[in-house]
Amino acid sequence: MSMKINYNSSAIIANNSLKMNDKKLTISLERLSSGYKINSAKDNAAGLAISRRMNAQIKGLKVASQDAKDGTSVIEIADGALSEVHDILQRMNELAVKAANGTLNDEDREACQQEIDSLAEEIDRIGETTEYNGQQLFTGKFDYKGYTTDKGIKVDYYSDDVDTGVYKLSLNEIEFELNADGDYEVKSVGGNTACEVNITNPSGKTETLTVSGDPYHLTLKGDSGDEIKLDTSAKYNDYLQSGGNKTEPTVSIDMGKDLELELKGYGAMTIQVGANEGQDIDIRFPKMSLETLGFKNQDSDSTKDMKLSVATETGARKSIELISKGISFISDMRSKLGAYQNRLEHTQNNLATSEENVTSAYSRIMDTDMAEEMTEYSNLQVINQAATAILAQANERPSQMLQLLQ
Repeated sequence: MSMKINYNSSAIIANNSLKMNDKKLTISLERLSSGYKINSAKDNAAGLAISRRMNAQIKGLKVASQDAKDGTSVIEIADGALSEVHDILQRMNELAVKAANGTLNDEDREACQQEIDSLAEEIDRIGETTEYNGQQLFTGKFDYKGYTTDKGIKVDYYSDDVDTGVYKLSLNEIEFELNADGDYEVKSVGGNTACEVNITNPSGKTETLTVSGDPYHLTLKGDSGDEIKLDTSAKYNDYLQSGGNKTEPTVSIDMGKDLELELKGYGAMTIQVGANEGQDIDIRFPKMSLETLGFKNQDSDSTKDMKLSVATETGARKSIELISKGISFISDMRSKLGAYQNRLEHTQNNLATSEENVTSAYSRIMDTDMAEEMTEYSNLQVINQAATAILAQANERPSQMLQLLQ
């Protein structure tokens, strides 16, 4: 037993132990009250850094899931509009089939034509007014953009499998000929009666595409099914203004040489479906109008100038074919939108699973195991009580030295 009264080393040792235990007890109380295992960087610096990144990922996944749902809503609105267009086209087909019947007279066919004109105007109205959050969907605004080096030729559309970049081709002089239905169609390209043209793709490889269409629009199609559609109505209008006639048996239009097409590959509606950059899906909404359906030439502003005419028996039969192609066009649009929607629904499921798993990992790093921490807290309380009792006894030891003075 130490015979000193100035410095009580036993009390100092007991007090230090009490302080360290009290500090641990405070940390345990903090974990129990907050529910977090890491409350500050000093608790676990590496764990805190990892958990903050995970927390950002979790919040990003929540928003991305909502984005995907918004994308689904856009598609549902678009598909609903196209469904109505489908019904309109079916009614047009009924009227065309009726008008093609020889038992009808001209007045009957005129009545059918009036209804078709009215329905055609509704198709144009749907194409111009269908919107989501104030953004028109079917005006071509949300489709891949493309440009040419000739102001008289515009890129109307190109399929998904066409690589982006700059393409070079020479259309030269294209000859169009009136067919039995009274419509112009491509008969030769630069003297090539096979209606083929060579095109150099962005990688420098030369491919052969077939050219089809009329003076207003051309379609370049490859063997693999990829296609590019060009608006050439300005070229045809220049031809007419220079003295050309719409009723000539053959029409030759100089499309120019060394034409370049720059296909950008952007312009579609981009849906952010992930928490990180680049995790998105592009949704294309092609232009939907009487022109794209093939019912009207691109330089016409009136339904009276439509190709779709049932005023005669011959015109009615021709209209049946045009309407059939229009139905196929809308069906293709709806098919692609349906594929987008299915993809977004799978994306939502994947985001939900990812959020669940990342949250679980985040919880393992951050959350307090309440049962384990409560056991630790109870143990620390017992130790704290014992340390307090021992400190009290240690403080009494110097007073025992006074007995030697009696």
